[in-house]
Amino acid sequence: SALLDIAKAKGMAEVARKSGLTREGLYKALGPAGNPKFGTVTKILSALGIELRPIVAPQIKTA
Repeated sequence: SALLDIAKAKGMAEVARKSGLTREGLYKALGPAGNPKFGTVTKILSALGIELRPIVAPQIKTA
């Protein structure tokens, strides 16, 4: 839902255009019943100017 809020704030039509999705597809993917593929999420993030970077988590020592 956070991505939907950000996309709405930026303008759904603009985010749809930049991501290569339709406005309807964008609403469907980010809506409550949406289950977007990872590739769709990365397109949306890119259109929003958000970069996703993996970070190696520190190892937790066990006794």
